[in-house]
Amino acid sequence: MELTFVDVKPGEPAMTAEVGPLIRALRPALTADGFAAFAAEAHDQGVVFTAALDARERYLGVATHRVLTTSRGRTLLVDDMVTALDARGAGVGTRLLAEVETRARAAGCERLELDAGVANHGAHRFYHARRMAITALHFVRELT
Repeated sequence: MELTFVDVKPGEPAMTAEVGPLIRALRPALTADGFAAFAAEAHDQGVVFTAALDARERYLGVATHRVLTTSRGRTLLVDDMVTALDARGAGVGTRLLAEVETRARAAGCERLELDAGVANHGAHRFYHARRMAITALHFVRELT
């Protein structure tokens, strides 16, 4: 499958029409208005929205990512990565992850990191199959 990768910015029609529904499939509690607010604020903080498009320009997947300097070194952090339900198993996620890794290397990153929910066993299998290791637990305290 031929894929093209594009970065989508808030205010572009594709952010609302294409990227938003993909991210909201991953984060069902996020409303359309909530996504718009998130996208604008996250973009201002350096988050990049990279989408995978097929030859017919259908948006099949998206990764949100940013470069951070941490005590562990320069890191590309993937905040969200999702493939459209009807495109799963077609290599979109593998190619999207490879694109993000290429960008990490180009940015001088030493690491690529992401979180996958503890109950998201499909994601765990996907990342393990791509030789990613579980190196930490991510703890959360809700403040609301």
